[in-house]
Amino acid sequence: MKISIITATFECAATVGACLDAVAAQTYPDREQIVIDGASPDGTLAVLRARQAQLAVLVSEPDQGIYYALNKGLAQASGEVVGVLHGDDVYGDREVLARIAAAFADPRVMAVYGDLEYVSQSDPTRVVRHWRAGPFDPTRLRRGWMPPHPTLYLRRAVYERLGGFDTRYRIAADYDLMLRVLSRLEGRVVYLPQVLVRMRLGGKSNRNLRHIARKSWEDYQILRRQGRGDALSLGPMGAVGALAWKNLSKVPQFFQRG
Repeated sequence: MKISIITATFECAATVGACLDAVAAQTYPDREQIVIDGASPDGTLAVLRARQAQLAVLVSEPDQGIYYALNKGLAQASGEVVGVLHGDDVYGDREVLARIAAAFADPRVMAVYGDLEYVSQSDPTRVVRHWRAGPFDPTRLRRGWMPPHPTLYLRRAVYERLGGFDTRYRIAADYDLMLRVLSRLEGRVVYLPQVLVRMRLGGKSNRNLRHIARKSWEDYQILRRQGRGDALSLGPMGAVGALAWKNLSKVPQFFQRG
């Protein structure tokens, strides 16, 4: 079973080498890494070209943001299972893809996810937040719950049936995708209670107050739109309540440890 890993990059020359190393170090052999770069003006492309032999696809061209890049990567993916690993991120250990593949050995499994650690941008050994996702329960989606997107792996057939990233959203299209998929999925969802990804702080959604405010507004719009359907009825809680719970539920991440 081939696993496709999509990596979207933009101006991450200082970190993308560690991302490529993390994929190369995985013990699971049947994999491909697809890198979509947004015509980075720094040295990102030079790093990628120097390592091009380990990449199945390398595209570098102007685009309109990360979700456009991820959709381009989805169109190139040939694996039965697809996940993402951004240019600032690394895997939790060398066995991550092997554990994911083992879960997908059951043909009923459509989605696999795990835990995530946020680490310092300058010191990736320093854990700032630990996101323990917990087992899947579809009713939690109505309370603003979601798994960490960088840990989520889906069968490619799920994308083909339910679509990719909605590029109307500049910051929260991953949340839209997860709500749309996990509320309509036909099959099993497996939670792996291990840290699958270590993610550097400073991403687009938490870079500054303006981005945080925009993400909250997009989250609210997504909850309102998704909550209108039978698959994700928000009930009396409504979009405002789900959004409030979604944000409050992050507070324990600053105190939890793996």
